[in-house]
Amino acid sequence: MSRRIAPLITAVLLLLSTVSFQVAWAQEGVSDNDRSAIRRVIENQLAAFQRDDGSEAFSYASPGIQRRFGTPDNFMAMVRNGYAAVYRPQEVEIRELRVQGSTIQQEVLFVGPDGRPVIAVYTMQRQADGSWKINGVYLISAPDATT
Repeated sequence: MSRRIAPLITAVLLLLSTVSFQVAWAQEGVSDNDRSAIRRVIENQLAAFQRDDGSEAFSYASPGIQRRFGTPDNFMAMVRNGYAAVYRPQEVEIRELRVQGSTIQQEVLFVGPDGRPVIAVYTMQRQADGSWKINGVYLISAPDATT
């Protein structure tokens, strides 16, 4: 009986150490260079929106987002129609970078063209080459105080 349990215990310990390593990587794996790179990706996409450069803005989206929208034109239409504060902000303030499990989220406060603040939560995805791409954005209400 103990010969059967030992491999099982070893497998469970290996699984737990793998999960612990992944969580530790996510928490400790976001170096200052990663933080700067994430910020640059977001800032560069915002600059592309300001120039109405759909191709460049689309290039900062993850492969999954690119597959979902198919073309830069489809992507830009979605941004213009659903993310006015991100597309044409009056103010932008990059805030806290959070790690939730293996997910990296960057909060950005926007004051939209209507003067209302909103927080965009960017989900970031590390690519095989080590670069960062935007894998999604969702908006949440922000207090009426601006930056």
